[in-house]
Amino acid sequence: MLKEFLDKFRTTPLLHHDEPALMPVFKRQPVSFVRGRGSILWDDEDNAYLDALGGIAVTILGHSHPRISEAISLQADRLLHVSNHFHIQEQARLGEKFCAIAEMDKVFFANSGAEANEAAIKIARAYGHSRGIKYPTIITAKKSFHGRTMATLSATGNPALQAGFEPMLANFIHVDFNSLDAVGVHADNEDVVAVMVEPILGESGIIVPDEGYLRSLRQLCDEHGWFLILDEIQTGMGRTGKWFAYQHENVLPDVMTSAKALANGIPIGACAARGKAAAVLTAGTHGSTFGGNPLACKIALTTIDIIEQDALLEAAHEMGLFLRKQLQQQIGTHAGVVDIRGKGMMLAVELDQAHPDLASLFLAAGLVVNITGGGKIIRLLPAINISDAEAKKIIQIVHDVVCAL
Repeated sequence: MLKEFLDKFRTTPLLHHDEPALMPVFKRQPVSFVRGRGSILWDDEDNAYLDALGGIAVTILGHSHPRISEAISLQADRLLHVSNHFHIQEQARLGEKFCAIAEMDKVFFANSGAEANEAAIKIARAYGHSRGIKYPTIITAKKSFHGRTMATLSATGNPALQAGFEPMLANFIHVDFNSLDAVGVHADNEDVVAVMVEPILGESGIIVPDEGYLRSLRQLCDEHGWFLILDEIQTGMGRTGKWFAYQHENVLPDVMTSAKALANGIPIGACAARGKAAAVLTAGTHGSTFGGNPLACKIALTTIDIIEQDALLEAAHEMGLFLRKQLQQQIGTHAGVVDIRGKGMMLAVELDQAHPDLASLFLAAGLVVNITGGGKIIRLLPAINISDAEAKKIIQIVHDVVCAL
C-alpha cells in the first residue's frame, strides 16, 4: 500500500511556495509548517507530520512546550534587550548553571553555533600568540562541520562546502576522524595549539567514534600542551543521554561549544572554557550585540530546568537504545541497509544507494527527517521527550519507506 502511494507521489508535481525576495541558499522541501505541539507539526493545509528532525536537533523538548511558551511570554513582557554594557541578571544565572552542567569555569554567550565556534577559534589563536607562536594552528577533522562563517568554514573538513569561497583562513590542518595516529603525526609541529573535533560527526551522518577516542585525544593534548576544543553544537544539551557527549568518557575539554538545543529554538550559542583557556579572552577582545540577551538566557535556563526536573537525560538514553534496537530488528537485515548507528536521540540509518527524493518520500509518509551523505543516510534527531507511541510510529514509517524503496 505504501509503495503504491510513494510511487504515485514520485510522479506528482510538488507544490512550491514563492519566495521571490529571498536569496535561494536553501533547497527547501515543498511544505510550509505553520504550527506545532510536542513532536507534531501541521502545514498550511492542516496536514499533520511527526517531527523526527527537531529543526536539526534544536527543539529538543518539542514544539510549543507550555513552560517554554510561558517563559517567553513573561520575559517578553519584562525585558528583551539592553546590551552587554550592563549586567544582565538572566545571563549571569545562565552562566552559573551552564558552567555547572558542563563542568567549565567561564562561558561567553553568542547567538549561534558558528559564533560560539568563532569564539573557540579566537581563544586558541590568542593563546598561541601569548606563547609567542606566530601562526597558531588548529587540527580539525575531515568530514566535520563547524559553521558557515569564514573561520568556521575553514575549520570545517568538507571541501564541497568551501568551494567558491576560497581562500580559506590558513592554519587549519584536517585529519581523519576517529584516528589518534592522524593527530599524533603533527606532534612535532610547534605551531599547533589545539585539536577541535565534534564528539560525533553530525552533518556527515552521525559518525560515532570508537570508545576511548576522546579520552585519547585528551591525553595527547595534555602531552603537547594543546587545547582540546569539543564542538557540542549538535551533541549537547542531553541529545546523547548526557548533558554533553564528552561526559560519556569522563573527560573534560579545555573549550567546548553549544547552541542548537540550548534554548529549544530561541537563538543562542555558548563557548565555555576552563583553566588557562578560561582566562584568554579579556575586556575588549571579543563581544556580541545580541549575545546573552535576557530573552535567550531566560529560555535557556527554562530548558535546562525542564530537562532536569523531567529526568530527560535518562529518558534520552533509554529511548535512544529502544529506537536503535527496534530499527535494527525491523530493518537491520534489509538488503538495502548498510548500518544503523547513533547515541541517545541522535540516530542514522545508512543505505547502500542514494535516493535523491528520500526526504520528500518521508514527508509524504508523514515523517520529518533529514537526508545526508549524498542521499544515503537517514538522520533522526527527535525530541528527547517523545512518547512511546511516537517512537513506535517513527520506527514503523522508517521501516515502511525503506522497504518500499
